[in-house]
Amino acid sequence: MARGRRTDLASLTAAVGEHSPVEQAAAGPAPRTAPLDDLTANPRNPREDVGDLSSLSSIVDIQLQPVTVVSRAAYLALYPDDGIETRWVVINGCRRLAAAHEYGRAELDISVNDAVARDRVTLISAAIAENVDREDFDVIEEARAVQALVAECGRADHAAERLHRTGAWVSQRLALLKLAPELQGALRRGELAIREARTLARVPREEQVLRWRKTFEREEGAGDRAKPPEPRRAPGRVIAAALNKFDKEPKLLVDALREQLGESGFATLLSLLAIEEPAEIALDVDRPV
Repeated sequence: MARGRRTDLASLTAAVGEHSPVEQAAAGPAPRTAPLDDLTANPRNPREDVGDLSSLSSIVDIQLQPVTVVSRAAYLALYPDDGIETRWVVINGCRRLAAAHEYGRAELDISVNDAVARDRVTLISAAIAENVDREDFDVIEEARAVQALVAECGRADHAAERLHRTGAWVSQRLALLKLAPELQGALRRGELAIREARTLARVPREEQVLRWRKTFEREEGAGDRAKPPEPRRAPGRVIAAALNKFDKEPKLLVDALREQLGESGFATLLSLLAIEEPAEIALDVDRPV
């Protein structure tokens, strides 16, 4: 799947069908303005975090595109247990909402369209379509979102139609959820390619990690490469991504630090944390107030 492209309202229209409610929103009345206190990000957003917002810092001065919202009543008709208290729920534009909070913008232009919440399938389709081509959209998050849409649609081919994708694409994304947790982590950190991951997903789970490691062996010098080499991705990006998910998946940070530091470096870090932290606490206790 091509990545790195931004999804605008036009491509979102194509993604969710010929009679998309997003198309109706684009052709509807002029946007209105709402204070941030009246807006809640979609609790069913397939993204677990909004990622790096630095590219949206200009939103403090100018908003190029309104966010698509539905009313609290329309949203709660679909998900009555989500406890929405604000007037509007942002379906498309959650990153813009987060950036407005981050950089100090007090209000956003909104386009109100309750047709996006006419049923769960439509709402999920619209939320996925906004994120599916973003470079920083976690591929496992994407797979889970597709799985949720398939569950709502009842059939994978119906979900594919709603996303304007092939049935094979949907099947490939669902296959990623069959990977062992270690391989899902490697995929999320960028150490395992999607093409390799799809192949490994066909292998019984208990054999997947061993099969992955064997792909790094060579006929000559296999003894020197009995396990995958240390990753060469930019460590800052790997660790930053893990930090963003720390509240929900703290083990990702552990894995990222272990991979970047190596076993000996990771052991050193653990020993420093065990020794230095009590010392810092002792210093704080002894410090006069």
